[in-house]
Amino acid sequence: MMIARLRQLAFALAVLLPAPALAAEAVVEAPAGSVRGSEDRGVRVFKGIPYAAPPVGERRWRAPEALPRWDGTRDATKFGAACMQPKPNVPSIYGGDLPAMSEDCLSLNIWAPANARGAPVFLWIHGGALVSGSGGDPIYDGSALAKRGIVVVSINYRLGALGWLAHPGLSAESPDGVSGNYGLLDQIAALQWVKANVGAFGGDAANVTIAGESAGALSVMYLMAAPAARGLFHKAIAQSAYMVSAPGLNAAINGMVPAEAQGQDLAAKLGAADLAALRAMPAGDIASKSPATGFFPFPSVDGKIVPRQLVETFDRGEQAPVPILAGFNSGEIRSLRILLPKAPADAAAYEAAVRAGYGEFADMFLARYPAKTIDESMLAATRDAMYGWTSERLVSNQAALGQRSYYYLFDHGYPATQEWNLHAFHAAELPYVFGTASRTPPLWPKIPDTLAERKLSEAMTAYWASFAAAGAPRAKGQPDWPEYADNRGFLHFADRPRAGHNLFPGVAALHEAVVCRRRAAGDIAWNWNVGVISPPLPPKAEGCQ
Repeated sequence: MMIARLRQLAFALAVLLPAPALAAEAVVEAPAGSVRGSEDRGVRVFKGIPYAAPPVGERRWRAPEALPRWDGTRDATKFGAACMQPKPNVPSIYGGDLPAMSEDCLSLNIWAPANARGAPVFLWIHGGALVSGSGGDPIYDGSALAKRGIVVVSINYRLGALGWLAHPGLSAESPDGVSGNYGLLDQIAALQWVKANVGAFGGDAANVTIAGESAGALSVMYLMAAPAARGLFHKAIAQSAYMVSAPGLNAAINGMVPAEAQGQDLAAKLGAADLAALRAMPAGDIASKSPATGFFPFPSVDGKIVPRQLVETFDRGEQAPVPILAGFNSGEIRSLRILLPKAPADAAAYEAAVRAGYGEFADMFLARYPAKTIDESMLAATRDAMYGWTSERLVSNQAALGQRSYYYLFDHGYPATQEWNLHAFHAAELPYVFGTASRTPPLWPKIPDTLAERKLSEAMTAYWASFAAAGAPRAKGQPDWPEYADNRGFLHFADRPRAGHNLFPGVAALHEAVVCRRRAAGDIAWNWNVGVISPPLPPKAEGCQ
């Protein structure tokens, strides 16, 4: 009887209470064509808008081509296909359900305040080692930033061998005599589309911030260095960037196999006798089989799209003169142990390996990364050599150009990360920046829904939105973020934001000294070979310690 009464009451409430409001339709007439999206709680959302022609058939491994204006009104209520990528073969905290994959993937998504007029634009480039990912990942939902007055754009770009393959035959086809870097050209094409169209969505094409994490931050640096991207953006955010050495297009530099030779090796291992055979091969096969051949997608120094190594471009002051916000996470490598070499058997073996690799800098290295805590020392050394050194180099280089530069350390943990030994792991800051703690991947350490977690997220979202708006990160009720030029100022995100100065004294200088000598030697890569697998330190060279 009681159950029946409860069912009757539930039915009555369902009839009497108003139904949840459905998202309204939103239509925008843009120069590219008319699009129909949705509007919900003050945010208009447009998904899967193509920004370039599909790079299929003969367009595979060519620069992206602009689309003519389309007729009619295009549906923009669903995310576009993700670019082709291998399916994960092991469970990962980063793994989630991807939308359908296709070579026809050059699309972008927009979140805009409903009443936006001349709003700042925040263009997000996803991470994933240039192999995986999608601009439609739920963790990148732009609604929280849009509610702070920002027009958010997320993009897809070609991945893996389909996005970064260099090959002599492809270079011969190119008017510039170069190949590879197609994913970077896609990003530039997306920026060009934004410049031409974002005004129709309420954005200001003269106030664009490029932003990304991991491979997205790597892309931010290459966009800062690319002549073809100059003037298309006005500020930059690089979260966990890594300024590692890149191969030359057809020359052996820094101990790396030329990119064209890598492409020839891949084609042979895939059984493709020529370019026609490569272009005839199913895209899914290329994406899934390339990793097993040892092919690793990466930008190549071609003298045109990528004029020179990033470190050289930034040392020469040839990068885009824009304000920057950059930083890294204290536990970067805890979720990326694949980057660690095998640990030595004991403390004596650890110290011996470090002394063999670091020579006169060995005592400095061992003071910072002692043998008595091998695991923690290896985690910290790889983190600092890749992400910490890069982040501080970025803010230092931009400050040297007279640009406002802001440095951070994300050092926040919560019960699940502590239990799994993943304190402040790689990408852990993303749900705090985007306000998407409830939209993380299935195996992501679950963020508790507490006031403290919400307040930290609100602060980070506000800082990022403020930087995108005016080039200076501010958050109401939170500490002022000192510029890096102010005694190496930084912001420390732990339980809450705290301002500080001189993060990890001497650490960036140590890794810079090692990189400087490897660069001068000319036949040694840097940053991938850290700590116990470091090659012998080259002799002192002019301009190096």
